Amino acid sequence: MQTTRLTDANLVTAPDGSEIRELVATEKGSMVHCTLPPGKTSLAVAHRTADEVWYFISGVGEVWRENDDDEIVVDAEPGLSLSIEVGTHFQFRNTGDENLCFIITTIPPWSGDDEAYRVQDHWPA
Repeated sequence: MQTTRLTDANLVTAPDGSEIRELVATEKGSMVHCTLPPGKTSLAVAHRTADEVWYFISGVGEVWRENDDDEIVVDAEPGLSLSIEVGTHFQFRNTGDENLCFIITTIPPWSGDDEAYRVQDHWPA
């Protein structure tokens, strides 16, 4: 069993440039807390093998997603949840004046630095 407080979580930089605090992981999934500071835009990426579900807890911004069938930009704000399936191109940016923070659950667990690969940016990063 794992128990982690956000203040004690390991801080890493994600392949998209956001700040990730590693919370808990099992064989079937992992959960992190993601932060993007005001005025920042992530790099656009896609995942090789993992699906993700996001839940926004503070701040405001936008998330762009594109796959073979669809392209959408949604406003990110507390209470919004979304999914990112394997191979979906995505990018996000903070349009507010406080940190954009959200929880990410990755299924299966994050496999390492080669999980994400760069794709063409929707917004200049």
